[in-house]
Amino acid sequence: MMNQIITLFLTLACLSTAAASTGAGTGETTWLKTSCRGNKATTTLHFYVHDPRAGPNATLFTVANASITATSTTGFGRINVFDDKVTVGPDIGSKEVARSQGSTISMDLKVLASSMNLNFFLTSGVFKGSTVTVVGRNQFSLAERELSVVGGTGAFRNARGYAITSSYFNDPVENYSVIEYSIYVTTPRRCSYVSID
Repeated sequence: MMNQIITLFLTLACLSTAAASTGAGTGETTWLKTSCRGNKATTTLHFYVHDPRAGPNATLFTVANASITATSTTGFGRINVFDDKVTVGPDIGSKEVARSQGSTISMDLKVLASSMNLNFFLTSGVFKGSTVTVVGRNQFSLAERELSVVGGTGAFRNARGYAITSSYFNDPVENYSVIEYSIYVTTPRRCSYVSID
C-alpha cells in the first residue's frame, strides 16, 4: 500500500511539474522534457546540431579514405569524426545544451548514406554530464531519417528509443549544415520532475 502511495505521489508531482514548466507564454523553447509512467521515464530531447566542415571553426574532419573514395559518387569508405555544437534553436548563437560527438562512415555504393555513431553529451540542464548514444543508417536524401537509441550514461543508463533527424539547413558552398534532432528516450527509472532549459 505504501509503495502505491509513493508511486501515486511521484506521478502527480511529475504531472504538476510538467504543467508548470511548459514555458507557455514565456517564449521559452522546450528542448528537454521528461514524463513518468510506472517505473519508466520517457525523455524527449529536441535540438539542432551545427556541422561546419571547413574553415577555422570546423568541427568535422576526415580521418581515413578507402582506395575508391576519390572516384566514388558516394564517397564510399570515408570516415569522419566530429565534435559539433548542439543548440536549443537553429541559430548558431542560441544556447548550447550539448555536444554531438562521434563518427560517420560512408558505406553505401549507390546513394549518399552513412553509418552513424553519435554520442550526445549534455552540457546543460538537470541531466548535465549524461550521454545518449544514437546509431544507425542515415540516408541524407530522405527528408526524415530514423536512428536507434542504443544506450547512454548517467541519467540515461540502459536507455532505449529512437531519434528522428532532418536537414534544417545546408550550404554546400560554405560546407556548413544544421541538423534537427528529436530524440525519444525511455529509461527504467522513476522520476519526479520535468526539466527544460
